[in-house]
Amino acid sequence: YKDNRLTMEPSKEYVFKYKGFYFGANTSPEYVASLEDFEIKDSDIFLTTYPKSGTVWTQNILSLIIHEGHRNGTENMETMERIPWLEYNVKNKDYADLPLPRVFATHLPYYLVPRDLRNKRARVIYVSRNPKDVMVSYYHFSKYMSAVEEVADFNLFMERFLAGKVLGSSWLDHVAGWYSHAEDFNILFLTYEEMKKDLRSAVLKICNFLGKKLSEEEVDSVVRQATFENMRKDPRANYENLPDDLVAKDKGSFLRKGTVGDWKNIMTVAQSERFDQVLKEKMKILPIKFIWDINDEM
Repeated sequence: YKDNRLTMEPSKEYVFKYKGFYFGANTSPEYVASLEDFEIKDSDIFLTTYPKSGTVWTQNILSLIIHEGHRNGTENMETMERIPWLEYNVKNKDYADLPLPRVFATHLPYYLVPRDLRNKRARVIYVSRNPKDVMVSYYHFSKYMSAVEEVADFNLFMERFLAGKVLGSSWLDHVAGWYSHAEDFNILFLTYEEMKKDLRSAVLKICNFLGKKLSEEEVDSVVRQATFENMRKDPRANYENLPDDLVAKDKGSFLRKGTVGDWKNIMTVAQSERFDQVLKEKMKILPIKFIWDINDEM
């Protein structure tokens, strides 16, 4: 690299910074600013994540829990339609007119969400994932998504990720921000790994949190359809129908592996140590025990 500082900065073609946070270029500072006054309804549900932490998977789980028609296969509706992105209103929908309960997905940090969310009536579900897997997933994703800047060199991608110079900014700040401001919100915390290890318990936790009573059979149906493997086969759930200008279909799929510990397949020992040196120490402030490998005990 002739000038490392240059390659460290994300390209303006793909992101912009607003109040210290990197957003994708398919929204605008004006729109993001307007979300502070976004009108919250008591029944609203916000699925909040740092990118590549299981958002689409959890979107699908929520959709199966809330919509009987999705669960019994009578409604053919894209996940994106059912659970739109708050800050990326790509279809220019009027969110005020959505059927209740409205469910939104968002990558917003705690300090940029609609102010009304702090009145604790609407619900927030926050899903986190171990950051090595997040980073590796993000790296592969950058190759597949045309809307995300591709950084071919994994080492450089890692340095950007560690420095928070990616869409979604710093992983640590995002997770720490939401955990340390938990008392401001009506919030349920889940981890990708616990969902992976015991999907049924996670589904029941979500039902409980949403006050949604499902029969044994319905819970079984949600769990069966929401396994990553089944979901990957469902074009509605796996964003298969994204337009070609958004994705490079020859370079992978939106849902890749959905495993725990995949970072071991790509990171060298040196890279893993560098990662630990930057993040592990700081992660001690987080009240969660991270699972780095599928065989680790919860």
